[in-house]
Parts: sequence; C-alpha cells; structure tokens
Amino acid sequence: MKVAINLLLTALIFLLIYMIYTSIREPIAFQEEKGRRVDVVIARLKQIKTSQEIYRSIKGNFAGSFEELINVLKTDKIPFEKIENDPSDPTNEDKFIRSTSYAPAIDTINAMGINLDSIPFVPFTSGQKFEIAADTIEYQNSKVPVVQVGTKWKVFMGPFGDAKYKKYDKYFDPEKMLKFGDLTTPNLNGNWE
Repeated sequence: MKVAINLLLTALIFLLIYMIYTSIREPIAFQEEKGRRVDVVIARLKQIKTSQEIYRSIKGNFAGSFEELINVLKTDKIPFEKIENDPSDPTNEDKFIRSTSYAPAIDTINAMGINLDSIPFVPFTSGQKFEIAADTIEYQNSKVPVVQVGTKWKVFMGPFGDAKYKKYDKYFDPEKMLKFGDLTTPNLNGNWE
C-alpha cells in the first residue's frame, strides 16, 4: 500500500512539474514566435510599400491589385527627372534645364532585392494573399491617391493566432490588421511604426 501511494505521489509530482514547465514555456514561445513572424511580415509589407511607391511614380496612383502592380513593375519604365542649375535662383530664371530619362522598373525592383512573384503572399501561410485596396479621395480640396495593404494577425500567427494568447500580450488582437496605408487619408505609414 505504501509503495502504491509513493508511486502515485511521484507521478503526481512529475505531472505538476510538467504543468508548471508548460505554463512557463507557452508565453515565452508565443512572444518569440510573435516577434519572429511580425518581423518577416513587416519586411514583406515594406517591400510592397516600396513597390507601390514606384508604381505611383509611373502611373500617378496606386495599384488596386497585385496583378496590376506586378504587371506594371515588370513592363513599364520609371521616369527620372534631372534639373541642371537652380530653378529658384532669380539669376537662372530661364537658364535651368529639365530633362527626363526612363529606366525599366524591373531593374530598380531587382536592385532592391524585391521578388515580385512572392510579394502578394503573406509569409507563414499556404498561399494566402495580403488584402490590397486603392482609391482616389478628396483631401484638402484636391484628389489624392490612397492605398492600404495588410493582413489580420491571425492569418500569419499560425497556431498562436488564437484569442487565448491575448493573456500574454495585452496589445495582441488576432482580428486586428498589420498594415500600411489608409483609405481615408493620404498616409503610407505602417501601424507598426
């Protein structure tokens, strides 16, 4: 009888040790994985933002789809304006020269290390795409192009995308978007900045 009680107590001790270990390990694993995944997703969003800015320099607005963005960046050219002499100098009033040259957008994209074929896809997913929307709005009596690109936290957090992990980070909300841009104001900032 004594041996059975000792074995039962020993098993109970090991069970408690395991439960304590997992209760400590889970928040640490969540924070590590969250940091790693957020960094990768933000890096991809920054590439999309750069690509959208190049697209805007070509077309004057933002791309409303990844297909349109990729097609233009693979086939069109970026204008580069060169101004010789200072146009604001009153002595150079009519003496400054403005010239425009063009370079393939794909060369600039490749030089930046951006892979156009992978930018639509959210890292850590099996092919899910970022949500993308572009529009033109009235802002301070003028029409301005706006864009918003992002994804919900639960999409890229994998097994940690559940609401139960809010207890480890009060700012974590799997339904919130990690994004840049805004469809109501001309703002390209990311909400991680």
